[in-house]
Amino acid sequence: MTANTAANTAANAAARTAANWAAFVGAEPDLAKTVEERFGAFTHHVLATLRKDGSPRTTGLEVRFLGGELWLGMMPGSLKALDLNRDPRFALQANPGPGTEMGGGDVRISGRAIGVEDGEAKAAYSKEVEPPEPFHLFRTELTEVVRTYVEDDKYLVVQVWKPGEPLRTIKRT
Repeated sequence: MTANTAANTAANAAARTAANWAAFVGAEPDLAKTVEERFGAFTHHVLATLRKDGSPRTTGLEVRFLGGELWLGMMPGSLKALDLNRDPRFALQANPGPGTEMGGGDVRISGRAIGVEDGEAKAAYSKEVEPPEPFHLFRTELTEVVRTYVEDDKYLVVQVWKPGEPLRTIKRT
């Protein structure tokens, strides 16, 4: 196998295993709308990252869906930003809200966070969001989106989307 063929094979595999927000919206617009609504219902959500020793760290976070991307903004030097710069894997859970209602269901997104250093991209984000300066900015590559909800007070329904695969729906009684 030539170096070019190996590089193309790796790029094709990555395209099947990760996607930006716009690709998810294109693949599953109804689920994407529900996910955005769940994240839009509350300001703060829970981000899980990996510490240097590999153990999980959970912290609060605000997220933004802008320009076909899911963005994660953080204060400079925050532990979650340091975690993501070291190991980009993350899991993000929408705030379930008060009580046990969870209108719209429980929503989780997993993927990789890619640090953004491009001045134009950061300036466009700043113009829209107006974060405190300076800040870390990450765009996301999604590897999985999961929604869990109760249907007809009878079924637990789990929807699982992964890039390059059809939406999978599992119903349990």
